[in-house]
Amino acid sequence: MMNIILIGFMGSGKSAVGQKLAKELTLDYLDTDQLIEKTEKMSINEIFTRKGESSFRDLETNVIKTLRDYDNFVISTGGGMVLRPENVKMLKEIGLLVLLWAEPEVIYQRVKSETRRPLLKVADPLAEINKILGQRGPIYSQVADHKVDTSKLSVEAIVAEVKEWLESK
Repeated sequence: MMNIILIGFMGSGKSAVGQKLAKELTLDYLDTDQLIEKTEKMSINEIFTRKGESSFRDLETNVIKTLRDYDNFVISTGGGMVLRPENVKMLKEIGLLVLLWAEPEVIYQRVKSETRRPLLKVADPLAEINKILGQRGPIYSQVADHKVDTSKLSVEAIVAEVKEWLESK
């Protein structure tokens, strides 16, 4: 067995799906953002504010290096984790990349009330979501081994679809 690595934009369902998928497959669950917060002893928001996005991306790369010894995990990653080719290369060495995708409006509805999303601290969050998805969308699609549109699906339905795909491999 390898790891199942969930990639995608914030609000696409990585954490909720990851936890349920791990439980159903009797695998361990890991969230890279939580791991970074634990290691740095501050929230992602604080890291962005105090150290900047570039430093945060360095922390993500370092976390992936520590995951090389992990096996039989469902791993939820930060939305920008796959922006660096070196990260993608390392992630592909340790698991299958499943892209959870959602329409911009759906993402906005899911995350609009959350205050811990540093990339949405702008005047027009929906426009920002559209802009970032425009940049990241092609990268997500290019690196993913499998893609699930979560826009209209329940967590249970998404988990079922991922499990069905895994069984067909």
